Amino acid sequence: MDKKLGLGALISLVIGSMVGAGVFSLPQNIAAHASAGAVALGWAITGIGMICLALVYQNLSMRRPDLDGGIFSYAKAGFGDFVGFNAAWGYWLCQLLANVSYAIVVFSALSYFFDTPDKVIFGDGNTPVAITLASLLIWSVHALVLRGIQVAALVNIVTTIAKMVPLIVFCVAILLAFNMETFTLDLWGQGSPELGSVMDQVKSTMKVTLWVFIGIEGAVVVSARARHRKDVGRATVLALLGALALYVMVTLFSLGVMNQPQLAALKNPSTAMILEAVVGPWGAWLINIGLVISVMGALLSWTVLAAEVPYIAGKTGVFPAWFAKENKNGSPKVSLWCSTCLVQIFLIIIYFQNSTYLALVNIATSAALVPYVFSGAYGLKLALKGETYADQPHQRKRDLLLALVATVYGCWLVYAAGVEYLLLVALLYSPGIFIYWKARQHHGLRSLNRLEQGMTAALLGCAVLAFYKVMDGTIPLH
Repeated sequence: MDKKLGLGALISLVIGSMVGAGVFSLPQNIAAHASAGAVALGWAITGIGMICLALVYQNLSMRRPDLDGGIFSYAKAGFGDFVGFNAAWGYWLCQLLANVSYAIVVFSALSYFFDTPDKVIFGDGNTPVAITLASLLIWSVHALVLRGIQVAALVNIVTTIAKMVPLIVFCVAILLAFNMETFTLDLWGQGSPELGSVMDQVKSTMKVTLWVFIGIEGAVVVSARARHRKDVGRATVLALLGALALYVMVTLFSLGVMNQPQLAALKNPSTAMILEAVVGPWGAWLINIGLVISVMGALLSWTVLAAEVPYIAGKTGVFPAWFAKENKNGSPKVSLWCSTCLVQIFLIIIYFQNSTYLALVNIATSAALVPYVFSGAYGLKLALKGETYADQPHQRKRDLLLALVATVYGCWLVYAAGVEYLLLVALLYSPGIFIYWKARQHHGLRSLNRLEQGMTAALLGCAVLAFYKVMDGTIPLH
């Protein structure tokens, strides 16, 4: 068996990572924060920012083929070991939380088929039965990935194709039912003062729109396993453009079927309720079945990525070296076991905290901001200094502009995330300091320089504040 991944497998991995549970709840999640006009503006900003980021990844994968860790190795190469470690740690946390959210939403979707008003079995995916079955699911995926990355990639291609069928049916159905009067009714949300200004509305959509694009870097993360290096960038850009078109259709077409207050009031997955209103009960069945298949595929993709990041980090000295151990099938066994055990712990915490899918989404999205911002910033640094451009000076200006837009977009996302979620991220990042210290010790390097000590102190200070606010209920986890 060829142990390298071709273009099709890489595209499938990126789409499988991006198009998960989020797309099925997009209409309600977006409409809860913004009117049709603001939604269109939000997608325009997100589209430009993510396209630039994808092109930056494409560019970096070719200019620095030696950086196989991609998203965190760029941060390390550009801004030092401590920033590189935190990019890897934050991205890993994002993947783990994503896997928890996917495991929860599978059983939240199944509640449509099994729950009754008198008997709640799965609920929002956080009941005892749901948590137990979610645990069995994550360990089943764990066993599949242990058989080899290539086996997992093949299964992912099948689930990716299967998940697209109900989404295509949804888009065609709501396009045929689209009503311009419904779409333009209160276009800027002036009749709903609770939404705030247009800028407030646009800002509120950012975490939701970013969430459905997390996974864009999937091909970059596994670049060391790509059959052809150029396929990494191609897969990233092609998958992004396809996903962007899908997301825009799902959200904007929905606002032509139901108005903003109606969509905001829907139960998730909102696409099921919308399609049911357009074509009848079979529409809800189709969407919920599609959601389960989609999330299964996304869970598989993210389990692969969650294992790959600590594995590469262990190989490059960012994490302790034992993370880099493989089994006979070439799977990163230690990294995978650590990842699955942490997902299991998070699932148990979710049960006792009664947290929901959306709460996890917001935290996971915020955790991903550090590696995204520094990836764009590294592309900007290369272009500004002219590194790797000696033979291609004509491309420098183009790459400089792309990296600048990607970096500004990343900073905008940090601003849009809000103080509460940034404090929660600090709380999640703080245990990583011990891992960083152990990794440095293992490789015979000095622990922390003066700048890193200052950054550590600031991080721990924010973590303590976050813990205090969580304990007194100022920052809710549900």
